[in-house]
Amino acid sequence: MPAAMNGHDIVVVGASAGGIEALKELVGALPDDLPAAVFVVLHLPAGGTSVLPDILSRAGPLPAEHVRDGVEITRGRIFVAPPDCHVQITDGTAQALGGPKENGHRPAIDPLFRSAAHAVGPRAVGVVLSGTLDDGTLGMRAIKAHGGVGLVQDPESALHRGMPESAIAYGFPDRIGTPKELAEWIVELANDDVENEDLEGAVTAMNHEQEVAKQTDENPHAGDTTGLTCPECGGAIWRQDEADVVSFRCRVGHKYTAETFALEQGRTVEAAVWASLRLIEERVVLMRQLAKRFKEQARTSRNFTAKADDLERHAVALRGIVDGVAMAAVVPLTATKQ
Repeated sequence: MPAAMNGHDIVVVGASAGGIEALKELVGALPDDLPAAVFVVLHLPAGGTSVLPDILSRAGPLPAEHVRDGVEITRGRIFVAPPDCHVQITDGTAQALGGPKENGHRPAIDPLFRSAAHAVGPRAVGVVLSGTLDDGTLGMRAIKAHGGVGLVQDPESALHRGMPESAIAYGFPDRIGTPKELAEWIVELANDDVENEDLEGAVTAMNHEQEVAKQTDENPHAGDTTGLTCPECGGAIWRQDEADVVSFRCRVGHKYTAETFALEQGRTVEAAVWASLRLIEERVVLMRQLAKRFKEQARTSRNFTAKADDLERHAVALRGIVDGVAMAAVVPLTATKQ
């Protein structure tokens, strides 16, 4: 961490559903001489394309581009996470990386926020905009632990309240406002000096997190055993408690906050029961085909027909169960502060 620091010159922004409108309003209110670099993660489907740099370049005076490996961090520019890549910030450069998904996404918000916290400590500003679930909450906690500043979109102004509400409940943000108000605070912070006491606190937090990270790397199943499996890869899951926030991690590094883990597990359950229903219905088809094939052998044909009828009754019953499981799988939890 450099000894000489001026303003909060690294701004990391996370958005998901409904986030494009919030991002356009935010960057549209930033000046062309902003003395900070802005990094943006918007949840994107794997294998998709992204025109977000073009959208943001047209929305405001700052030029936007996708992060390229080893790109030099330049103030007054917007750097956007490319599809299917996490973004890692170091002090001076940024990289687009692969790696395990977090909260079911790549790019994910938490890795970007954590890397900013580790790289620049109190110079980082984390911003959580519209989105569902809770990606960005743990990342904001990391920024705050390193002396940085947390900003969150007012849920009343967000198209989707989940991410802002989670960040407010568990991320300890400094300010909450509309995207335009967040932009005004970003400008204010970028032009303010970072206090020396913030630097000392950041060093302490960084040393602690580096020790925790080292322990996790040496022991990838650190935490409490759960008897659960990873929705992404099927590996064993360990639970880690960070004060009032619970997270889950598998051996290879897929990570989830509690709300996202519940949703992703629900999707896995839904896929499994739909697969079971499909296999039963395929077996009904097979039994009826065999009954027809052996129609000259009356007893055999009747046996296949009886099995098909029995399976068909089970399929009807299972379909009702599947519909209920599907509904339960897709309804997200509501983040509430205890």
